[in-house]
Amino acid sequence: MLIPDSFIEELLSRTDITDVVSSYVKLKRRGNHDIGLCPFHSEKTPSFSVTRDKQVYYCFGCGRGGGVVNFVMDIENLSFPEAVELLARRAGMTVPESDGQDTAEKRRRMLEINRAAAKFFHDELSSRRGASAMEYMKKRGITQRLARTFGLGAAPDSWDALCVAMKSRGYTEPELVDSGLARRGKNGGIYDYFRDRLMFPVIDVRGGVIGFSGRALSDNEPKYLNSPDTQVFSKSRTLFALNLAKKTKRGMLLLTEGNIDVVALHGAGVDCAVASLGTSLTGEQARLMTRYADKAVICYDSDAAGVKATERAIGILEKTGLDVRVLRLTGAKDPDEYIQKFGADSFLNLLDQSENHIEYRLRGILSEVNIDTNEGRVSYLMRAAQALSEVPSAPEREVFGRSVAERAGVSYDAIESEVRKLRAARARKEKTVQRREEERPKKAVQPEDRALRYENEYSAVAEEGVIRCLFSDPETFATVREAGLECGEFTSPFLGRIYQRLLERDAQGERAPPTAILSELGSGEAAHLTKLLRQPETKGDATRAVGDYIERIREEKLKSGGDITETILAIQRIKQRKVMG
Repeated sequence: MLIPDSFIEELLSRTDITDVVSSYVKLKRRGNHDIGLCPFHSEKTPSFSVTRDKQVYYCFGCGRGGGVVNFVMDIENLSFPEAVELLARRAGMTVPESDGQDTAEKRRRMLEINRAAAKFFHDELSSRRGASAMEYMKKRGITQRLARTFGLGAAPDSWDALCVAMKSRGYTEPELVDSGLARRGKNGGIYDYFRDRLMFPVIDVRGGVIGFSGRALSDNEPKYLNSPDTQVFSKSRTLFALNLAKKTKRGMLLLTEGNIDVVALHGAGVDCAVASLGTSLTGEQARLMTRYADKAVICYDSDAAGVKATERAIGILEKTGLDVRVLRLTGAKDPDEYIQKFGADSFLNLLDQSENHIEYRLRGILSEVNIDTNEGRVSYLMRAAQALSEVPSAPEREVFGRSVAERAGVSYDAIESEVRKLRAARARKEKTVQRREEERPKKAVQPEDRALRYENEYSAVAEEGVIRCLFSDPETFATVREAGLECGEFTSPFLGRIYQRLLERDAQGERAPPTAILSELGSGEAAHLTKLLRQPETKGDATRAVGDYIERIREEKLKSGGDITETILAIQRIKQRKVMG
């Protein structure tokens, strides 16, 4: 979709990046910046910054950055046209129509075919071919009401039932394959991806059917099969039933292992349950939870694998700033079995008694040692100290540290001293790593995105300076034109493209704000441009600074064996203007 530059600039003028970002991230004002925990990676100390005057964001931790369009693209997993459409609706504007099928149209078509497939599966549930799925639902206590709420369905035990039905509705074979509903066989034909399974549509928070999860009804492997990642579906960034759980009034999200658990919990009145689609919890899923709740309660299976997954989930969730708690199941292996055995009221009472994740870890350590022996007591104290050293809150370290000391029959000073020693060792290690990074200036200059790596760091730094000056002082356009600086002289193709775009806009009498250029770039490109624009220009006279940068670019070109005669003449012209100036 070729959206006119004039529309983009009008949209950006009506959109404040701080207002948009604050609907996803809790920000605190610090001068001209708004600071918060980065929504793109796990961290305990804020490194995410929004700059009001430049209308850009940047994370010093993970290197993400850009303008408001880039932010919406990254946080919502949208294409450029879709992000513009979302911001336009927010600003009360209408995106101009354009001809031709583009990325947004393909995405719309994919959501449409997924919805049609969900209806097909749901209709199959009440047909003869859905008998086995219906029988399985009855065995698991899933009512017709719950089936309607979640849009459950049945994938027939057939090679191509869905493909035939979708093609009769006008969808093409490439569309079926691209959407993850079909696979292409060795003979060139296609066959259904889901067969003989109870189907769970995966619906995003905007109500779109983005994928599916199918539970095997026979001995098929795997037991759960999820849609492959597509243009609209990313398993690592999606939580099953979040579209329903986001409406809860409980102020929490209950994280379970499986879809059946989620359905059973919602049926029992626990409307805050979600699942991570058979995958281990990811950082993206954890950060997604922070948008809809302040508390996360982990309720994984009680077997060894569930305990291990709980430990891992705690480490991921606590980095998001959520109040992390753990619900221990006794007498049942998972929430579904617990509810069937003891009832919904018993589970709700158990939910109210979920324990702090620190206490959960400490109890786990205690269960693995015998503190009645000296060896067991020492092991408990050392492992508990290690766990406490990872807790960022000093009050929590003291409260739980005193509890550990009391259980082991030692003074609090002993445990507090060990925790302090471990934290100091970690701080020294982190400082050493930071020092090593600082001692590698070439690496510091290089973009995070490997596709943008500089071949000549010295020239690239000067090229960055030219770009920075052109953005900050329009008067410098005359200097670069007079010097005859061409895109081909840039050693970085990326910076050369930015330079070319700026010259084109200048030739048309337009001044490009950073956000307008950033909106045209991919994620890695936008992040790097944002990073270089955030750097202060140390030279006071922008015109003289540009001349210095051009001189450096051409000196580097001489070293690499470029057109020596023309380059020497160009450098001499710049030096002559400096003398005359």
